[in-house]
Amino acid sequence: MLLQEILEHNDQFVAKKEYVPYETTKMPQKRMVVVSCMDARLIELLPKALDIHNGDAKIIKNAGGTISHAFGSIMRSIVTSVYELNAEEIYIIGHHGCGMSQSNPQGTLQKMVDRGVTSPMVLSAIEYAGVDLHKWLFGFDDVVDSITANTELVRNHPLIPKDIPVHGLVIDPQTGKLDVIVDGYKDLARSVELEQSL
Repeated sequence: MLLQEILEHNDQFVAKKEYVPYETTKMPQKRMVVVSCMDARLIELLPKALDIHNGDAKIIKNAGGTISHAFGSIMRSIVTSVYELNAEEIYIIGHHGCGMSQSNPQGTLQKMVDRGVTSPMVLSAIEYAGVDLHKWLFGFDDVVDSITANTELVRNHPLIPKDIPVHGLVIDPQTGKLDVIVDGYKDLARSVELEQSL
């Protein structure tokens, strides 16, 4: 059983004090917060590609690395990172070949029915109550568009300071190569120029 393997490993990890190299504070040393996808290929690759070590950053992961609600848990974590954990930069990082760009809400709903978790009647009742399950389960069509939209959402959020750079990047899940979609520094410079011209 996987849980038992994990617990046995953990007992040895603690007994041998293998945690010592990872000791740090809760404050991100590089003063950054990263929102990224939960894709298993990025667990070690993303931090290595960004030169992030234990204690350097707050990393928030979910399906697709998307921010689906302006006042949902992802945005709450970003706001907390800025005000309580001294993060000074925000990075929204998607990846090529993301499963959320190929999501199939109807297929997912059918799998729920097939596993006996729900029924078509219950799904209809949820939809009738105003929850658009297809929209809720759908990811995005294009990773660049998704990163751009999420970056704009964070940059224009009423609770995010206007002097915080919000960057948007896409990582190759094979090589770790980063492509800049939105340069938060340039956006800040443009905002300052615009304010000065008014």
